Amino acid sequence: MTYWHEIDSPVGPLLLAGTAQALTRVHFQSGPQPLRPPETWRHAVAPFVRVRSQLMEYFCGSRRSFELPLAPSGTPFQLAVWQALGAIPYGETLSYGELAHRLGRTAGARAVGVANGANPLPIVVPCHRVIGADGTLTGFGGGLHIKRSLLALEGAACVVDLFAAEERASFDQGHSAG
Repeated sequence: MTYWHEIDSPVGPLLLAGTAQALTRVHFQSGPQPLRPPETWRHAVAPFVRVRSQLMEYFCGSRRSFELPLAPSGTPFQLAVWQALGAIPYGETLSYGELAHRLGRTAGARAVGVANGANPLPIVVPCHRVIGADGTLTGFGGGLHIKRSLLALEGAACVVDLFAAEERASFDQGHSAG
């Protein structure tokens, strides 16, 4: 049986889905494609009490990793990528190419990107910590503004540097015209 429950969060509503034993999905409801639970799913709060609690601790800055039973569904390669995502420390980022290298697939950055994009457990399995080789923030299911917010929450240096560069460029443009 699949259960679901929607919670409010600082990055918008999140739809949680899973069994009585494990979390299978976290979905950004304010993103471009909100998820409508199938009729076969049952709404329930009880299976998600720990998930909600740990997510709120994360958003408050008191939790750096999750201790939840997870059961994502994917191919063996996707599962390997998602497992590798869990090894990226809080507040740190790495490129798709570096993640591919860690998985022994030196030419597999694009495949890693596709698997990363299919992660059914964003935030909990930190796909937001993977960025472009040049340090840019690239694709994210909930939108780049949410990816930026999550990285900023964690104090990731690339986000701080990106904002500083954007602010300097904006300031320079605004003051060079006059």
